[in-house]
Amino acid sequence: MSHSFPLLTRFLFVTLLFSGCRERIPNPSFDLRQPNLTAKELSFSRVKMNRKPSPDLLIAPDEAYLLGPGDVLEIEISEIPGTLARTFVMPDGLVYYNLAGGVKAEGLTQKQFAEQLTIALKKDYARPVVNVSLVEVKSRRFSLLGRVFKPGIYPLRQPTTLLEAISQAGGLYTSAFSGQTEELADLSKSVVIRDGKVLPVNFEKLVKNGDASQNIYLRHNDYVYIPSSTSSTVLVLGAVANPQAIGHREPMTLIDCMAQCRGPVKGAYLKQIVVVRGTMDKPQAALVDLQEILVGRATNVLLEPGDIVFVPKRPLGLLETTVELVFQDAARALALAEGTRFAGGNQGPVLTIPLSSPPPAPAPPPP
Repeated sequence: MSHSFPLLTRFLFVTLLFSGCRERIPNPSFDLRQPNLTAKELSFSRVKMNRKPSPDLLIAPDEAYLLGPGDVLEIEISEIPGTLARTFVMPDGLVYYNLAGGVKAEGLTQKQFAEQLTIALKKDYARPVVNVSLVEVKSRRFSLLGRVFKPGIYPLRQPTTLLEAISQAGGLYTSAFSGQTEELADLSKSVVIRDGKVLPVNFEKLVKNGDASQNIYLRHNDYVYIPSSTSSTVLVLGAVANPQAIGHREPMTLIDCMAQCRGPVKGAYLKQIVVVRGTMDKPQAALVDLQEILVGRATNVLLEPGDIVFVPKRPLGLLETTVELVFQDAARALALAEGTRFAGGNQGPVLTIPLSSPPPAPAPPPP
């Protein structure tokens, strides 16, 4: 009996400590000793998404080409021997030719630049007639990476559709054994990113069905990414210490993914973890209460290859809006990783990018 009281005291202390932690968001250090439970399958709900390209995306740009830094020009003063020269627009937007010094070219058409260059040359030539030719476009371009034969950065000298861009890149990569693009290019997850946003383009309808309503015109700095269908990852985004793509292995649980990401950050809202499954046109979503799992009141859940796990910083709003944000973040993350890999960077699975969270609900008006 002499040892029973100290043992009972320690037991009560641990019990009270554990019960107090049940009501608080877990520490970002993310202790994995608690959720040692049998995993279960997730229950998903269908999410309706409006992903049809707007008519303006299908209209060819009709504005004249404007010169920019890097563009290569060929300039000559007519009927004056020795004046033919090849030069380029400098980073400051100027072109240096002959005796004219620096003449502004950035933001001008070829005709407008020729007029400005003519004015600058009049102090040294009586009636100069200047001819300007655009030899190589470097200031207007788009990127096409992923499962195509020639991934890279392409000039955008004239109106170019998405199908024309894929053709420039040699077409979709095919299997040497079957010749099937579906084996290597995942059209269901292919995206066009413009100004940080994913455009509503369905690559499956475009490539397989020839749906012209999906064949948008590309713009300067557009990013086209066609991922591999053979990759097997789970993408973890949002309020975690290290957002990253994790190689899937059977079985893989939500707790496994959280551990590899070093757990949620301080203040993460763990009661509404979003797991998105499927394509951007036919997504499914499930909400998981990670806090309940961590304290042993709920069962751990199983994940599948291709799942996207999103940890919010605050309570969520509409599920459709949340899923759209999740896909936007996922596309930017994967595109960044592929772009870094293509450029020769040492990009590992960790994705160090700013990730958005659903905006907070508007505050009610003052009484």
